[in-house]
Amino acid sequence: MSEEANKKQYSADSIQALEGMEHVRMRPSMYIGDVGVRGLHHLVYEVVDNSIDEAMAGHCDKIDVIINEDNSITTQDNGRGIPVDLHKKEGVSALEVVMTKIGAGGKFDKDSYKVSGGLHGVGVSCVNALSSKLKATVYRDGKIWEQEYERGKTLYPVKSVGESKETGTIVTFVPDDTIFTQTTEYSYETLSNRMRELAYLNKGVTITLTDKRNKDEKGEYIAETFYSEEGLKEFIKFLDGTREPLIQNVISMEGEKNGIPVEVAMVYNTGYTENLHSYVNNINTHEGGTHLSGFRRGLTSTLKKYADNSGMLDKVKFEISGDDFREGLTAIVSVKVAEPQFEGQTKTKLGNREVTSAVSQAVSEMLTDYLEENPDDAKQIVEKVKLAAQARHAAAKAREMVQRKNPMSVGGLPGKLSDCSEQDPTKCEVFLVEGDSAGGTAKQGRDRNFQAILPLRGKILNVEKAMQHKVFENEEIKNIYTALGVTIGTEEDSKALNLDKLRYHKVVIMCDADVDGSHIETLILTFFFRYMRELIEGGHVYIATPPLYLLKKGSKKRYAWNDKERDAINAEMNGGASIQRYKGLGEMNAEQLWDTTMNPDFRKLRQVQIDNATESDRIFSMLMGDEVPPRREFIEKNAVYANIDA
Repeated sequence: MSEEANKKQYSADSIQALEGMEHVRMRPSMYIGDVGVRGLHHLVYEVVDNSIDEAMAGHCDKIDVIINEDNSITTQDNGRGIPVDLHKKEGVSALEVVMTKIGAGGKFDKDSYKVSGGLHGVGVSCVNALSSKLKATVYRDGKIWEQEYERGKTLYPVKSVGESKETGTIVTFVPDDTIFTQTTEYSYETLSNRMRELAYLNKGVTITLTDKRNKDEKGEYIAETFYSEEGLKEFIKFLDGTREPLIQNVISMEGEKNGIPVEVAMVYNTGYTENLHSYVNNINTHEGGTHLSGFRRGLTSTLKKYADNSGMLDKVKFEISGDDFREGLTAIVSVKVAEPQFEGQTKTKLGNREVTSAVSQAVSEMLTDYLEENPDDAKQIVEKVKLAAQARHAAAKAREMVQRKNPMSVGGLPGKLSDCSEQDPTKCEVFLVEGDSAGGTAKQGRDRNFQAILPLRGKILNVEKAMQHKVFENEEIKNIYTALGVTIGTEEDSKALNLDKLRYHKVVIMCDADVDGSHIETLILTFFFRYMRELIEGGHVYIATPPLYLLKKGSKKRYAWNDKERDAINAEMNGGASIQRYKGLGEMNAEQLWDTTMNPDFRKLRQVQIDNATESDRIFSMLMGDEVPPRREFIEKNAVYANIDA
């Protein structure tokens, strides 16, 4: 593209201001979801999304993200640079309009960007409003331009500070600690996961992440470079690397259907879980939508047609359903939509109807070609589908058993459940407690009005390695379903959960603070992630944090939750305190358990959240699956964070 054409396509006239930004600081959660850890990291994603939009438009192939020593963030790209010429309607530089007007951006102008991610124009101005300081530096038109802001307000007009032949945009911002009161400290791991994801979703773009707060053994800053040559094909290999493959090849396609760019990659493994991940304009649509419906339709119809025509289903007594074709399947669907319509609770469900047929057609053509060219793989897949159908029918019977009332219990509830008297689910909480001993202590220490106790016997089933009917037949898992009051989905969508009758709005996992306790915690979380994800997404799942130490000196008694607290409290007591290390909940009496772990006024509950569904899927598969080497590598890498008793 010539420089002249480039200027015509993306200039000040391309920038449209839709509305003011007064409400952003007053109601930040409306714009970035929350003002906790998730919202803090969302600021980075919004700025990076602007650079990704430039990449998708073909004008950028390098993006740098830096966590500075003071926890400020710098992003830099080699795109065209945000326009700086005068915006006719607003009477100021286009850069100032982009940075200070909500809804201002080239992504509203169809000539500038065909598709875009982020908050659809809300992005960088929203980040500016929620930053105590922000500095924008633009390399464009042979010059270096600059403007600074405080809490969204300009400090001076856009000015030229030098000359350069380079093009691009640099943004440095400091999150406002009066908005983000919980923390302003960025997690390298969280940002790393998102940058990796973006590199896979936008092949050919190099993204580097540097952490200037930490150095490695060589004295160099911690840094990673993410780049993908094959896009989703490489992404699927990364995600499924901890599972045993059923077929060696990744089935993939990339193309345009009905004017909609579609990219799909899928592979089958020997496991029993279905792992579908979908994206629209780089946004993870964890609630699914029309693109996922199109994928399922194309997959089911094509595989069924192939299996019928090949005669492989002639002797099958059961009817094959859509679920059967997706057992052991890991797939990623990525579409680019010019004007996406989002629905759902968190606005991450695609509603554009035209996308269904585009994806369905693309998947059908991809699969038809692959199955014909790879008959051995096709046979393996169909054989797995047949086994899945048999297991599903067994699971249907087990599911019925879960839903039936247990004649040995009161009102259909598990006999071991000690229920609370409060009837309003929003005020109720249930503790899933490891073992009968700790369960007994918890029953004595709880507030019976709103706290219920469900003791779990030993380690529950590892659902990552179990067939579905085995999961529903497991006694402890049946008790969890029954106690919570939730109903399991139909055969068509066997893992969909109906939360309408959820009996407790807080589900608290309470285990010992040792290795066994951590393992049981992970088993329960794996079950929730695979079979009750809606419970996590609804913000209902928590982990109790019992203290690790009790310090006594004279009549003084203090609890500590980690080594740092222990040492600080001991110092406050002028040293010489007797220190008791708790290895299990059973070592506390009922009063201590209430005071430290169950009393809402003093306890420390950690809410379980899914920040990145694809990375969560990969980690659960690695920790609870059959492959030992990646699990060992993960544990060795993260051993510094683990509490391992001698």
